[in-house]
Amino acid sequence: MSDNASSTPRALRCIISFIGRRNAGKSSLINAFTGQEVAIVSEQAGTTTDAVAKPYELLPLGPVTIYDTAGLDDEGALGDLRIKATLKVLARSDVAVLVCGEDGLGQVEKDIITRLQDMKIPFIVAFNKQDIQTIPAEDEAFCTQNNLPYVAVSGTQKQNIDALKSAVIGIVPPAFKDDPLLAGDLFNAGETVFMVVPLDLSAPKGRLILPQVQVLREILDNNATAVVVKESDLSSALNNQKSAPSLIISDSQAIKKVASLVPQDIRLTTFSILFARNKGDLPIMVDGARKIDTLQDGDKILIAEACSHHAMTDDIGKVKIPNWIKQYTGKNVQFDFCHGSDFPDNLEEYALVIHCGACMLNRAEMLRRLHECVRRGVAITNYGVAISKTQGVLDRVVKPFNL
Repeated sequence: MSDNASSTPRALRCIISFIGRRNAGKSSLINAFTGQEVAIVSEQAGTTTDAVAKPYELLPLGPVTIYDTAGLDDEGALGDLRIKATLKVLARSDVAVLVCGEDGLGQVEKDIITRLQDMKIPFIVAFNKQDIQTIPAEDEAFCTQNNLPYVAVSGTQKQNIDALKSAVIGIVPPAFKDDPLLAGDLFNAGETVFMVVPLDLSAPKGRLILPQVQVLREILDNNATAVVVKESDLSSALNNQKSAPSLIISDSQAIKKVASLVPQDIRLTTFSILFARNKGDLPIMVDGARKIDTLQDGDKILIAEACSHHAMTDDIGKVKIPNWIKQYTGKNVQFDFCHGSDFPDNLEEYALVIHCGACMLNRAEMLRRLHECVRRGVAITNYGVAISKTQGVLDRVVKPFNL
């Protein structure tokens, strides 16, 4: 495994989950797939009790994360908890490998297939243990009739593993095969792009945050010039330019001040707007932000963060956004909070979900969160889009995207 597999941020890695019943051979198949003793292998059913993540370089695709999961036929109260943990992993998976044991496709596997199809997760059916049992004819017919890709493998004997890898790579979403754009389509080589980066209490000491680093790298990769300034230095930096920048990208928290300083003929957006497009569905989030205009007293708003961190006194999610929402609406609204991989089942209780920029989530997980809210009739937006709305500049910062 190269250093690239472990050093690449989790949100940029394709997540591949191996799922199935207990004792279907998921762990031995993962070990064969990675060429390493990643997972504990045992004849005893239910050896894997918690999801185990393994960074891996799957060439020519690149860095991925492979999950070994508990069996979806686990039993008892503890088994139910293990199944819930597996389903949480599945919710953030980009690809799944449904591992079948020597008994082939039973009702458990067919229920999993239905769930994967409902979640729109591309998957491969891996008929494991082919050293002791060939694929039943009725199972081959079932896969063929339902257009399900499948492969016969043996994890213990390392049979047909290359075919499994090729099959997995073949169904990986295009976003992981192409270079997803943040802002690269908004400027040309040789042009200048300004990045406005405030350094407040929430800024990490000695470094830029991941979204800023990724945008900076994209500007350089596209042979443009990046100018990074604090909002207090923006006016003088603009005056020192011989020609106007092609684009200005601001931190959302400074957008009101930045918008007042930037002439209307210069395109302006925010890092959060870029990530709303890159990680999800920008029109859905813009529509969600406009829901703020219709909030009423007593409405509940969910603030969802994809990472867990110690809240500062001016924390963006816990302090600033709730205050801005209350000031903008003049309504007595209530706020709940969730963090990390937790995303509540009671979404219908909320008038609006305001999600973080999702720099720690991959696109598949963020899209599933978005579409789950839409399916349940709950408006959803993200931090930066909501901030731009409350600061009165939403229409301007989404104009570069013709929204």
